Amino acid sequence: MQAPRAREERRPLLARRPRGPRRWRRTAAAAVLLVEALERAAFFGVSANLVLYLNSARFHWDGQQASRAALVFLGASYLLAPVGGWLADAYLGRHRAIALSLLLYLSASSLLPATAFLDGRRSFCGEVPESSLGPACPSPDCPRASPAPYCAPTLYSGLLLLALAASSIRSNLTSFGADQQVMDLGRHASRRFFNWLYWSINVGAVLSLLVVAFIQQNVNFLLGYGITVGCVGLAFFIFLFATPIFVTKPPAGSQVSSMLKLALQNCCPRLWHRHSTRDSQGTQTLPAQRSPQPGPTPQEDMANFQVLVKILPVMVTLVPYWMVYFQMQSTYVLQGLHLHIPNIFPEYPSNSSVALRAEGSSYKIPEAWLLLANVVVVLILVPVKDRLLDPLLLRCKLLPSALQKMALGMFFGFASVVVAGGLEMERLQYIHRNETVSQQIGKNVYYAAPLSIWWQVPQYLLIGISEIFASIPGLEFAYSEAPRSMQGAIMGIFFCLSGVGSLLGSSLVALLSLPGGWLYCPKDFGNINNCRMDLYFFLLASIQAATALLFIWIASRYERAAQGPVSQSCPSRDRG
Repeated sequence: MQAPRAREERRPLLARRPRGPRRWRRTAAAAVLLVEALERAAFFGVSANLVLYLNSARFHWDGQQASRAALVFLGASYLLAPVGGWLADAYLGRHRAIALSLLLYLSASSLLPATAFLDGRRSFCGEVPESSLGPACPSPDCPRASPAPYCAPTLYSGLLLLALAASSIRSNLTSFGADQQVMDLGRHASRRFFNWLYWSINVGAVLSLLVVAFIQQNVNFLLGYGITVGCVGLAFFIFLFATPIFVTKPPAGSQVSSMLKLALQNCCPRLWHRHSTRDSQGTQTLPAQRSPQPGPTPQEDMANFQVLVKILPVMVTLVPYWMVYFQMQSTYVLQGLHLHIPNIFPEYPSNSSVALRAEGSSYKIPEAWLLLANVVVVLILVPVKDRLLDPLLLRCKLLPSALQKMALGMFFGFASVVVAGGLEMERLQYIHRNETVSQQIGKNVYYAAPLSIWWQVPQYLLIGISEIFASIPGLEFAYSEAPRSMQGAIMGIFFCLSGVGSLLGSSLVALLSLPGGWLYCPKDFGNINNCRMDLYFFLLASIQAATALLFIWIASRYERAAQGPVSQSCPSRDRG
Protein backbone atom coordinates (compact mmCIF):
# COMPACT_ATOMS: atom_id res chain seq x y z
CA MET A 1 0.00 0.00 0.00
CA GLN A 2 2.89 2.39 0.72
CA ALA A 3 5.11 1.60 -2.28
CA PRO A 4 3.04 3.59 -4.80
CA ARG A 5 2.96 6.47 -2.32
CA ALA A 6 6.74 6.44 -2.08
CA ARG A 7 7.08 6.46 -5.85
CA GLU A 8 4.63 9.33 -6.08
CA GLU A 9 6.61 11.33 -3.54
CA ARG A 10 9.79 10.98 -5.55
CA ARG A 11 8.13 11.90 -8.86
CA PRO A 12 9.93 14.74 -10.69
CA LEU A 13 7.89 17.67 -11.89
CA LEU A 14 8.99 16.98 -15.48
CA ALA A 15 7.94 13.32 -15.42
CA ARG A 16 5.82 14.00 -18.49
CA ARG A 17 9.04 14.30 -20.51
CA PRO A 18 10.23 10.73 -21.03
CA ARG A 19 13.36 11.55 -23.02
CA GLY A 20 16.73 12.03 -21.46
CA PRO A 21 15.98 11.42 -17.77
CA ARG A 22 19.70 11.02 -17.03
CA ARG A 23 20.45 14.39 -18.60
CA TRP A 24 17.68 16.08 -16.62
CA ARG A 25 18.90 14.55 -13.36
CA ARG A 26 22.45 15.73 -14.01
CA THR A 27 21.17 19.18 -14.88
CA ALA A 28 19.16 19.28 -11.65
CA ALA A 29 22.18 18.15 -9.60
CA ALA A 30 24.38 20.75 -11.34
CA ALA A 31 21.86 23.45 -10.43
CA VAL A 32 21.97 22.37 -6.78
CA LEU A 33 25.78 22.44 -6.82
CA LEU A 34 25.79 25.94 -8.29
CA VAL A 35 23.30 27.13 -5.66
CA GLU A 36 25.49 25.60 -2.94
CA ALA A 37 28.64 27.31 -4.27
CA LEU A 38 26.92 30.70 -4.44
CA GLU A 39 25.42 30.31 -0.96
CA ARG A 40 28.80 29.37 0.51
CA ALA A 41 30.43 32.32 -1.26
CA ALA A 42 27.84 34.60 0.36
CA PHE A 43 28.25 32.97 3.78
CA PHE A 44 32.04 33.32 3.80
CA GLY A 45 31.66 36.82 2.39
CA VAL A 46 29.67 37.71 5.49
CA SER A 47 31.78 35.89 8.09
CA ALA A 48 35.36 36.31 6.82
CA ASN A 49 35.69 40.03 7.63
CA LEU A 50 32.84 40.35 10.13
CA VAL A 51 35.27 41.02 13.00
CA LEU A 52 36.97 43.77 10.99
CA TYR A 53 33.61 45.28 9.99
CA LEU A 54 32.29 45.46 13.56
CA ASN A 55 35.67 46.54 14.93
CA SER A 56 35.71 49.56 12.60
CA ALA A 57 34.91 53.14 13.59
CA ARG A 58 31.38 52.75 12.18
CA PHE A 59 30.07 50.84 15.22
CA HIS A 60 32.51 51.43 18.13
CA TRP A 61 32.81 47.70 18.91
CA ASP A 62 36.02 46.66 20.59
CA GLY A 63 37.92 43.54 19.56
CA GLN A 64 36.29 41.19 22.08
CA GLN A 65 32.77 42.38 21.27
CA ALA A 66 33.35 41.91 17.53
CA SER A 67 34.95 38.50 18.03
CA ARG A 68 32.05 37.43 20.26
CA ALA A 69 29.49 38.50 17.64
CA ALA A 70 31.31 36.50 14.96
CA LEU A 71 31.33 33.40 17.17
CA VAL A 72 27.61 33.82 17.94
CA PHE A 73 26.80 34.09 14.24
CA LEU A 74 28.88 31.06 13.29
CA GLY A 75 27.54 29.03 16.19
CA ALA A 76 23.91 29.90 15.46
CA SER A 77 24.35 28.96 11.79
CA TYR A 78 25.09 25.41 13.01
CA LEU A 79 23.02 25.36 16.20
CA LEU A 80 19.79 26.13 14.32
CA ALA A 81 20.34 23.35 11.76
CA PRO A 82 17.76 20.96 13.29
CA VAL A 83 15.10 23.68 13.05
CA GLY A 84 15.27 23.89 9.27
CA GLY A 85 15.38 20.12 8.90
CA TRP A 86 12.41 19.64 11.21
CA LEU A 87 10.33 22.26 9.37
CA ALA A 88 11.12 20.60 6.04
CA ASP A 89 10.31 17.09 7.30
CA ALA A 90 7.15 18.00 9.17
CA TYR A 91 5.51 20.85 7.25
CA LEU A 92 7.24 22.41 4.24
CA GLY A 93 9.12 19.77 2.28
CA ARG A 94 12.72 20.31 1.25
CA HIS A 95 12.06 22.31 -1.93
CA ARG A 96 9.80 24.86 -0.26
CA ALA A 97 12.05 25.08 2.81
CA ILE A 98 15.08 25.85 0.61
CA ALA A 99 13.18 28.46 -1.41
CA LEU A 100 11.90 30.24 1.72
CA SER A 101 15.36 30.03 3.32
CA LEU A 102 16.96 31.66 0.28
CA LEU A 103 14.35 34.43 0.42
CA LEU A 104 15.09 35.01 4.13
CA TYR A 105 18.81 34.85 3.31
CA LEU A 106 18.39 37.57 0.70
CA SER A 107 16.48 39.84 3.07
CA ALA A 108 18.79 39.42 6.05
CA SER A 109 22.02 39.76 4.08
CA SER A 110 20.79 43.09 2.68
CA LEU A 111 21.10 44.59 6.16
CA LEU A 112 24.91 44.52 6.07
CA PRO A 113 25.41 46.73 2.98
CA ALA A 114 22.57 48.93 4.24
CA THR A 115 24.53 49.66 7.43
CA ALA A 116 27.82 50.17 5.57
CA PHE A 117 27.00 53.82 4.74
CA LEU A 118 26.00 56.63 7.07
CA ASP A 119 22.39 57.22 5.96
CA GLY A 120 21.65 53.49 6.14
CA ARG A 121 23.04 53.24 9.66
CA ARG A 122 20.93 56.18 10.74
CA SER A 123 17.82 54.55 9.27
CA PHE A 124 18.34 51.15 10.90
CA CYS A 125 20.30 52.06 14.04
CA GLY A 126 19.56 55.69 14.84
CA GLU A 127 22.11 58.35 15.63
CA VAL A 128 25.48 57.44 17.11
CA PRO A 129 25.20 57.95 20.90
CA GLU A 130 27.38 60.67 22.33
CA SER A 131 30.08 59.48 24.68
CA SER A 132 29.20 60.51 28.22
CA LEU A 133 31.69 62.58 30.17
CA GLY A 134 32.49 61.05 33.51
CA PRO A 135 34.77 62.13 36.37
CA ALA A 136 38.45 62.23 35.63
CA CYS A 137 40.47 59.18 36.54
CA PRO A 138 42.47 59.74 39.73
CA SER A 139 45.40 57.68 38.44
CA PRO A 140 46.82 56.59 35.07
CA ASP A 141 45.81 53.01 35.84
CA CYS A 142 42.14 53.90 36.27
CA PRO A 143 40.12 51.37 34.16
CA ARG A 144 37.92 52.84 31.48
CA ALA A 145 34.68 51.19 30.53
CA SER A 146 34.40 50.22 26.88
CA PRO A 147 31.67 52.12 25.02
CA ALA A 148 28.45 50.29 24.30
CA PRO A 149 28.47 48.70 20.82
CA TYR A 150 26.52 50.87 18.42
CA CYS A 151 23.65 49.22 16.48
CA ALA A 152 24.01 45.94 18.43
CA PRO A 153 20.27 44.96 18.51
CA THR A 154 19.83 45.53 14.77
CA LEU A 155 23.03 43.75 13.77
CA TYR A 156 22.49 40.81 16.11
CA SER A 157 18.91 40.40 14.83
CA GLY A 158 20.07 40.44 11.22
CA LEU A 159 22.93 38.02 11.90
CA LEU A 160 20.63 35.57 13.71
CA LEU A 161 18.10 35.64 10.84
CA LEU A 162 20.98 35.10 8.44
CA ALA A 163 22.20 32.18 10.56
CA LEU A 164 18.71 30.65 10.54
CA ALA A 165 18.55 30.83 6.74
CA ALA A 166 22.06 29.43 6.30
CA SER A 167 21.41 26.57 8.74
CA SER A 168 18.16 25.63 6.99
CA ILE A 169 19.93 25.49 3.64
CA ARG A 170 22.74 23.41 5.17
CA SER A 171 20.20 20.93 6.56
CA ASN A 172 18.12 20.52 3.40
CA LEU A 173 20.13 21.32 0.28
CA THR A 174 22.55 18.39 0.67
CA SER A 175 19.86 15.71 0.84
CA PHE A 176 17.73 17.55 -1.74
CA GLY A 177 20.64 17.41 -4.20
CA ALA A 178 21.15 13.71 -3.51
CA ASP A 179 17.47 13.11 -4.33
CA GLN A 180 18.12 14.38 -7.86
CA GLN A 181 20.71 11.64 -8.43
CA VAL A 182 19.23 8.66 -6.59
CA MET A 183 16.08 8.37 -8.68
CA ASP A 184 17.61 7.56 -12.08
CA LEU A 185 21.36 7.14 -11.58
CA GLY A 186 21.58 5.00 -8.45
CA ARG A 187 23.55 5.15 -5.22
CA HIS A 188 26.95 5.35 -6.94
CA ALA A 189 25.90 8.63 -8.54
CA SER A 190 24.74 9.83 -5.13
CA ARG A 191 28.21 9.25 -3.66
CA ARG A 192 29.76 11.15 -6.57
CA PHE A 193 27.33 13.98 -5.91
CA PHE A 194 28.57 14.33 -2.33
CA ASN A 195 32.15 14.56 -3.58
CA TRP A 196 31.22 17.34 -5.99
CA LEU A 197 29.17 19.03 -3.27
CA TYR A 198 32.20 19.20 -1.01
CA TRP A 199 34.25 20.74 -3.80
CA SER A 200 31.50 23.24 -4.58
CA ILE A 201 31.52 24.42 -0.98
CA ASN A 202 35.26 25.07 -1.10
CA VAL A 203 35.13 26.68 -4.53
CA GLY A 204 32.56 29.12 -3.16
CA ALA A 205 34.85 29.80 -0.20
CA VAL A 206 37.84 30.47 -2.49
CA LEU A 207 35.79 32.86 -4.64
CA SER A 208 34.59 34.74 -1.58
CA LEU A 209 37.97 34.99 0.14
CA LEU A 210 39.88 36.01 -2.98
CA VAL A 211 37.42 38.59 -4.32
CA VAL A 212 34.93 39.66 -1.67
CA ALA A 213 37.38 39.80 1.27
CA PHE A 214 39.84 41.86 -0.80
CA ILE A 215 37.15 44.36 -1.79
CA GLN A 216 35.85 44.65 1.76
CA GLN A 217 39.26 45.41 3.22
CA ASN A 218 40.79 47.56 0.47
CA VAL A 219 37.83 49.20 -1.32
CA ASN A 220 34.79 49.41 0.94
CA PHE A 221 32.34 47.17 2.77
CA LEU A 222 29.36 48.53 0.85
CA LEU A 223 30.58 46.98 -2.41
CA GLY A 224 31.89 43.84 -0.69
CA TYR A 225 28.65 43.05 1.10
CA GLY A 226 26.71 44.08 -2.01
CA ILE A 227 28.43 41.22 -3.85
CA THR A 228 27.27 38.75 -1.18
CA VAL A 229 23.69 39.94 -1.66
CA GLY A 230 24.12 39.45 -5.41
CA CYS A 231 25.35 35.87 -4.86
CA VAL A 232 22.28 35.04 -2.78
CA GLY A 233 19.97 36.66 -5.33
CA LEU A 234 21.56 34.69 -8.17
CA ALA A 235 21.28 31.45 -6.17
CA PHE A 236 17.60 32.17 -5.51
CA PHE A 237 16.96 32.83 -9.20
CA ILE A 238 18.76 29.64 -10.31
CA PHE A 239 16.87 27.54 -7.78
CA LEU A 240 13.49 28.86 -8.89
CA PHE A 241 14.42 28.62 -12.58
CA ALA A 242 15.42 24.94 -12.19
CA THR A 243 12.28 24.01 -10.21
CA PRO A 244 10.56 22.22 -13.17
CA ILE A 245 13.37 19.65 -13.43
CA PHE A 246 13.76 18.98 -9.71
CA VAL A 247 12.65 15.79 -7.96
CA THR A 248 10.44 16.99 -5.13
CA LYS A 249 8.90 15.16 -2.17
CA PRO A 250 6.14 16.34 0.16
CA PRO A 251 6.76 16.46 3.92
CA ALA A 252 6.64 12.98 5.44
CA GLY A 253 6.61 13.81 9.14
CA SER A 254 9.35 13.96 11.75
CA GLN A 255 10.47 11.67 14.58
CA VAL A 256 11.41 14.55 16.85
CA SER A 257 8.23 14.26 18.91
CA SER A 258 8.69 10.49 19.30
CA MET A 259 12.27 10.93 20.50
CA LEU A 260 11.20 13.62 22.97
CA LYS A 261 8.47 11.38 24.35
CA LEU A 262 10.89 8.49 24.78
CA ALA A 263 13.44 10.76 26.46
CA LEU A 264 10.75 12.03 28.85
CA GLN A 265 9.60 8.49 29.52
CA ASN A 266 13.12 7.28 30.41
CA CYS A 267 14.37 10.34 32.28
CA CYS A 268 11.21 11.46 34.12
CA PRO A 269 8.86 8.47 34.46
CA ARG A 270 6.56 10.19 36.98
CA LEU A 271 6.10 13.24 34.78
CA TRP A 272 5.56 10.97 31.77
CA HIS A 273 2.90 8.93 33.63
CA ARG A 274 1.04 12.11 34.61
CA HIS A 275 1.25 13.44 31.02
CA SER A 276 0.11 10.16 29.43
CA THR A 277 -2.81 9.87 31.88
CA ARG A 278 -3.99 13.37 30.99
CA ASP A 279 -3.68 12.61 27.26
CA SER A 280 -5.62 9.35 27.57
CA GLN A 281 -8.44 11.09 29.43
CA GLY A 282 -8.66 13.72 26.71
CA THR A 283 -8.72 11.22 23.89
CA GLN A 284 -11.54 9.12 25.39
CA THR A 285 -14.06 11.76 24.39
CA LEU A 286 -13.01 11.65 20.74
CA PRO A 287 -14.20 8.90 18.40
CA ALA A 288 -11.41 6.86 16.88
CA GLN A 289 -12.33 7.56 13.29
CA ARG A 290 -8.88 8.35 11.87
CA SER A 291 -6.81 5.62 10.28
CA PRO A 292 -3.34 5.13 11.74
CA GLN A 293 -0.67 7.30 10.08
CA PRO A 294 2.21 5.53 8.33
CA GLY A 295 5.46 5.69 10.21
CA PRO A 296 7.76 3.78 12.53
CA THR A 297 6.27 1.47 15.15
CA PRO A 298 6.84 2.04 18.88
CA GLN A 299 9.41 -0.78 18.81
CA GLU A 300 11.30 0.98 16.00
CA ASP A 301 11.12 4.26 17.92
CA MET A 302 12.66 2.60 20.97
CA ALA A 303 15.43 0.99 18.88
CA ASN A 304 16.19 4.34 17.25
CA PHE A 305 16.26 6.02 20.64
CA GLN A 306 18.76 3.46 21.94
CA VAL A 307 21.00 4.09 18.91
CA LEU A 308 20.79 7.83 19.57
CA VAL A 309 21.83 7.30 23.21
CA LYS A 310 24.92 5.39 22.03
CA ILE A 311 25.93 7.86 19.32
CA LEU A 312 25.33 11.07 21.28
CA PRO A 313 28.27 10.73 23.75
CA VAL A 314 30.66 10.29 20.83
CA MET A 315 29.42 13.46 19.14
CA VAL A 316 29.27 15.46 22.38
CA THR A 317 32.97 14.87 23.11
CA LEU A 318 33.72 16.43 19.72
CA VAL A 319 32.33 19.80 20.92
CA PRO A 320 35.70 21.13 22.25
CA TYR A 321 37.18 20.46 18.81
CA TRP A 322 34.58 22.83 17.34
CA MET A 323 35.59 25.42 19.95
CA VAL A 324 39.08 25.28 18.47
CA TYR A 325 37.92 25.04 14.85
CA PHE A 326 35.88 28.25 14.90
CA GLN A 327 38.79 30.26 16.28
CA MET A 328 40.12 30.64 12.72
CA GLN A 329 37.20 32.94 11.92
CA SER A 330 37.30 34.93 15.15
CA THR A 331 40.35 35.19 17.42
CA TYR A 332 42.78 34.09 14.68
CA VAL A 333 41.48 37.04 12.63
CA LEU A 334 41.90 39.40 15.57
CA GLN A 335 45.45 38.16 16.10
CA GLY A 336 46.27 38.64 12.42
CA LEU A 337 45.17 42.28 12.50
CA HIS A 338 47.98 42.90 15.01
CA LEU A 339 50.70 41.35 12.86
CA HIS A 340 52.50 43.00 9.96
CA ILE A 341 50.22 42.78 6.93
CA PRO A 342 52.30 43.59 3.83
CA ASN A 343 51.15 45.51 0.79
CA ILE A 344 50.27 43.56 -2.34
CA PHE A 345 52.08 46.13 -4.50
CA PRO A 346 54.83 47.59 -2.28
CA GLU A 347 55.84 51.08 -3.26
CA TYR A 348 59.31 50.79 -1.78
CA PRO A 349 62.05 48.42 -2.94
CA SER A 350 63.16 47.57 0.57
CA ASN A 351 60.78 45.87 2.93
CA SER A 352 61.20 48.38 5.74
CA SER A 353 58.78 49.62 8.33
CA VAL A 354 57.82 52.53 6.10
CA ALA A 355 55.85 50.07 4.03
CA LEU A 356 53.53 49.70 6.98
CA ARG A 357 52.23 53.21 6.48
CA ALA A 358 49.17 52.36 4.49
CA GLU A 359 49.29 54.87 1.70
CA GLY A 360 46.04 55.68 -0.02
CA SER A 361 47.20 54.06 -3.28
CA SER A 362 48.51 50.81 -1.72
CA TYR A 363 46.53 47.63 -1.21
CA LYS A 364 47.13 45.38 1.75
CA ILE A 365 46.76 41.63 1.69
CA PRO A 366 43.38 40.88 3.31
CA GLU A 367 43.81 39.10 6.63
CA ALA A 368 40.91 36.84 5.66
CA TRP A 369 43.05 35.44 2.85
CA LEU A 370 44.76 33.25 5.43
CA LEU A 371 41.54 31.23 5.49
CA LEU A 372 42.61 30.15 2.00
CA ALA A 373 45.35 28.09 3.63
CA ASN A 374 42.61 26.04 5.28
CA VAL A 375 40.57 25.78 2.07
CA VAL A 376 43.51 24.96 -0.22
CA VAL A 377 44.88 22.23 2.04
CA VAL A 378 41.42 20.63 2.11
CA LEU A 379 41.03 20.84 -1.68
CA ILE A 380 44.45 19.26 -2.23
CA LEU A 381 44.56 16.63 0.51
CA VAL A 382 41.04 15.23 0.14
CA PRO A 383 41.68 13.82 -3.39
CA VAL A 384 45.15 12.64 -2.34
CA LYS A 385 43.69 10.89 0.68
CA ASP A 386 40.81 9.42 -1.33
CA ARG A 387 42.85 8.27 -4.35
CA LEU A 388 46.23 7.37 -2.87
CA LEU A 389 46.46 7.21 0.91
CA ASP A 390 43.25 5.35 1.76
CA PRO A 391 43.70 2.62 -0.94
CA LEU A 392 47.28 2.09 0.21
CA LEU A 393 46.26 1.76 3.85
CA LEU A 394 43.40 -0.51 2.86
CA ARG A 395 45.75 -2.86 1.01
CA CYS A 396 48.05 -2.93 4.03
CA LYS A 397 45.01 -3.44 6.33
CA LEU A 398 45.93 -0.30 8.24
CA LEU A 399 42.98 1.89 7.30
CA PRO A 400 41.74 3.56 10.51
CA SER A 401 38.09 3.68 11.42
CA ALA A 402 36.06 6.88 11.35
CA LEU A 403 36.41 7.26 15.12
CA GLN A 404 40.19 6.82 14.94
CA LYS A 405 40.37 9.48 12.24
CA MET A 406 38.33 11.83 14.43
CA ALA A 407 40.79 11.35 17.30
CA LEU A 408 43.66 12.18 14.93
CA GLY A 409 41.79 15.29 13.79
CA MET A 410 41.43 16.42 17.40
CA PHE A 411 45.20 16.13 17.78
CA PHE A 412 45.79 18.42 14.78
CA GLY A 413 43.27 20.91 16.23
CA PHE A 414 45.20 20.83 19.50
CA ALA A 415 48.44 21.49 17.59
CA SER A 416 46.87 24.44 15.75
CA VAL A 417 45.80 26.29 18.90
CA VAL A 418 49.17 25.57 20.59
CA VAL A 419 50.97 27.12 17.60
CA ALA A 420 48.62 30.13 17.81
CA GLY A 421 49.44 30.52 21.50
CA GLY A 422 53.17 30.37 20.83
CA LEU A 423 52.89 33.00 18.11
CA GLU A 424 50.87 35.25 20.44
CA MET A 425 53.57 34.94 23.13
CA GLU A 426 56.19 36.03 20.61
CA ARG A 427 53.99 38.92 19.43
CA LEU A 428 53.47 40.17 22.98
CA GLN A 429 57.22 40.22 23.58
CA TYR A 430 57.57 42.78 20.79
CA ILE A 431 54.68 44.75 22.26
CA HIS A 432 56.23 44.84 25.73
CA ARG A 433 59.51 46.14 24.24
CA ASN A 434 57.49 48.90 22.49
CA GLU A 435 58.56 47.54 19.11
CA THR A 436 55.26 48.28 17.40
CA VAL A 437 54.31 49.66 14.03
CA SER A 438 51.07 51.33 13.10
CA GLN A 439 49.22 50.02 10.09
CA GLN A 440 45.97 51.14 8.60
CA ILE A 441 43.44 48.45 7.66
CA GLY A 442 40.57 50.12 5.87
CA LYS A 443 39.98 53.26 7.95
CA ASN A 444 41.27 51.83 11.23
CA VAL A 445 44.76 51.98 12.69
CA TYR A 446 46.17 48.92 14.45
CA TYR A 447 49.41 48.83 16.44
CA ALA A 448 51.04 45.64 15.27
CA ALA A 449 54.16 43.72 16.10
CA PRO A 450 56.83 43.65 13.34
CA LEU A 451 56.10 39.97 12.73
CA SER A 452 54.81 38.98 9.31
CA ILE A 453 51.24 37.75 9.14
CA TRP A 454 52.54 34.73 7.23
CA TRP A 455 53.59 33.29 10.60
CA GLN A 456 49.88 32.46 11.02
CA VAL A 457 49.93 30.07 8.05
CA PRO A 458 50.97 26.97 10.12
CA GLN A 459 48.00 27.28 12.48
CA TYR A 460 45.61 27.60 9.51
CA LEU A 461 47.22 24.61 7.78
CA LEU A 462 46.92 22.50 10.92
CA ILE A 463 43.25 23.39 11.38
CA GLY A 464 42.67 22.46 7.71
CA ILE A 465 44.29 19.05 8.22
CA SER A 466 42.22 18.56 11.35
CA GLU A 467 39.06 19.24 9.32
CA ILE A 468 39.91 16.36 6.99
CA PHE A 469 40.32 13.92 9.86
CA ALA A 470 37.66 15.20 12.29
CA SER A 471 34.85 16.91 10.39
CA ILE A 472 34.52 14.66 7.33
CA PRO A 473 34.78 11.34 9.27
CA GLY A 474 32.40 12.85 11.82
CA LEU A 475 29.79 13.28 9.10
CA GLU A 476 30.56 9.76 7.88
CA PHE A 477 30.10 8.36 11.38
CA ALA A 478 26.82 10.22 11.98
CA TYR A 479 25.41 9.14 8.61
CA SER A 480 26.56 5.49 8.64
CA GLU A 481 25.70 4.68 12.25
CA ALA A 482 22.25 6.28 12.22
CA PRO A 483 19.17 4.21 11.36
CA ARG A 484 17.78 5.03 7.92
CA SER A 485 14.68 6.62 9.43
CA MET A 486 16.81 8.90 11.64
CA GLN A 487 19.68 9.94 9.39
CA GLY A 488 18.36 13.45 8.92
CA ALA A 489 17.76 13.96 12.64
CA ILE A 490 21.21 12.73 13.67
CA MET A 491 22.91 14.79 10.96
CA GLY A 492 21.03 17.80 12.34
CA ILE A 493 22.27 16.98 15.84
CA PHE A 494 25.83 16.74 14.49
CA PHE A 495 25.63 20.24 13.00
CA CYS A 496 23.88 21.50 16.13
CA LEU A 497 26.68 20.29 18.40
CA SER A 498 29.27 21.99 16.21
CA GLY A 499 27.31 25.19 16.79
CA VAL A 500 27.38 24.50 20.52
CA GLY A 501 31.18 24.46 20.28
CA SER A 502 31.22 27.87 18.63
CA LEU A 503 28.85 29.33 21.23
CA LEU A 504 30.92 27.87 24.07
CA GLY A 505 33.98 29.56 22.57
CA SER A 506 32.03 32.83 22.44
CA SER A 507 30.96 32.42 26.07
CA LEU A 508 34.55 31.75 27.12
CA VAL A 509 35.67 34.94 25.33
CA ALA A 510 32.89 36.88 27.09
CA LEU A 511 33.86 35.46 30.48
CA LEU A 512 37.55 36.26 30.03
CA SER A 513 36.67 39.78 28.83
CA LEU A 514 35.26 40.72 32.24
CA PRO A 515 37.39 42.97 34.48
CA GLY A 516 40.37 40.97 35.66
CA GLY A 517 40.10 38.46 32.81
CA TRP A 518 42.83 37.60 30.34
CA LEU A 519 41.00 39.35 27.49
CA TYR A 520 40.08 42.50 29.42
CA CYS A 521 41.79 45.44 27.65
CA PRO A 522 40.31 48.68 29.04
CA LYS A 523 43.31 50.86 28.07
CA ASP A 524 43.65 49.62 24.52
CA PHE A 525 40.37 50.25 22.70
CA GLY A 526 40.25 48.50 19.33
CA ASN A 527 43.48 46.54 19.94
CA ILE A 528 44.50 43.51 21.96
CA ASN A 529 48.02 44.52 22.93
CA ASN A 530 47.21 44.63 26.66
CA CYS A 531 45.36 41.30 26.60
CA ARG A 532 46.71 37.81 27.27
CA MET A 533 45.22 35.99 24.31
CA ASP A 534 48.10 33.51 24.52
CA LEU A 535 46.69 32.21 27.81
CA TYR A 536 43.27 31.90 26.16
CA PHE A 537 44.77 29.76 23.40
CA PHE A 538 46.59 27.53 25.87
CA LEU A 539 43.39 27.12 27.88
CA LEU A 540 41.63 25.93 24.72
CA ALA A 541 44.51 23.52 24.08
CA SER A 542 44.15 22.08 27.59
CA ILE A 543 40.41 21.59 27.16
CA GLN A 544 40.98 19.95 23.76
CA ALA A 545 43.64 17.59 25.13
CA ALA A 546 41.51 16.48 28.08
CA THR A 547 38.41 15.83 25.98
CA ALA A 548 40.50 14.06 23.31
CA LEU A 549 41.50 11.49 25.92
CA LEU A 550 37.87 11.16 26.98
CA PHE A 551 36.87 10.79 23.32
CA ILE A 552 39.39 7.99 22.79
CA TRP A 553 38.00 6.10 25.81
CA ILE A 554 34.35 6.53 24.71
CA ALA A 555 35.19 5.63 21.09
CA SER A 556 37.03 2.46 22.12
CA ARG A 557 34.06 1.34 24.22
CA TYR A 558 31.71 2.11 21.33
CA GLU A 559 33.78 0.10 18.84
CA ARG A 560 34.06 -2.88 21.21
CA ALA A 561 30.30 -2.83 21.79
CA ALA A 562 29.68 -2.61 18.04
CA GLN A 563 32.08 -5.44 17.19
CA GLY A 564 30.84 -7.80 19.93
CA PRO A 565 27.36 -8.61 18.53
CA VAL A 566 28.71 -8.60 14.99
CA SER A 567 31.37 -11.19 15.71
CA GLN A 568 28.81 -13.43 17.40
CA SER A 569 25.82 -13.20 15.09
CA CYS A 570 27.10 -11.82 11.79
CA PRO A 571 30.81 -12.65 11.47
CA SER A 572 30.81 -11.99 7.70
CA ARG A 573 29.30 -8.49 7.90
CA ASP A 574 31.62 -5.71 6.80
CA ARG A 575 31.43 -2.76 9.21
CA GLY A 576 33.99 -0.63 7.36
